[in-house]
Amino acid sequence: MSTQSCILGIDPGLSGAISFFFPASPDRVVAEDTPVVDGRVDVVTLAARIGQMMPSFAIIENVHSMPKQGVSSTFKFGMAFGAVQGVVGALSIPHYFVTPQVWKKHFKLSADKEEARALALQRFPATGFHFSRKKDQGRAEAALIALYAHEVL
Repeated sequence: MSTQSCILGIDPGLSGAISFFFPASPDRVVAEDTPVVDGRVDVVTLAARIGQMMPSFAIIENVHSMPKQGVSSTFKFGMAFGAVQGVVGALSIPHYFVTPQVWKKHFKLSADKEEARALALQRFPATGFHFSRKKDQGRAEAALIALYAHEVL
């Protein structure tokens, strides 16, 4: 699958991100925050953006609720996860799931999100501006998830 024109990587959640990796230009990636309006994923904007880029397939981080996370937080996170799955499905984009443990092990990363951001800056030097701020950790993870798909699937 590494010959695909564009791979969509998704780090789900309201503070998550999407990325578009182009195997023909492996030092570049487009990474953006997930569009959010009124505390919910803006599915219309998300669908328009993904449709604009026309990815060959998507890889979504397969996440679950966290221990000691409140009911409200868990519900919001589940809604965001479902929203991105729904958009990808509605656009008829083939998609796969990968757990954080699997893709992070591939890159020898710990749970420290700053490690992911540092690796994204290293692996995507031509578009490092996407990861320049500490709060760009979701973008970095989305980019690395797409890169994982390119290298493994």
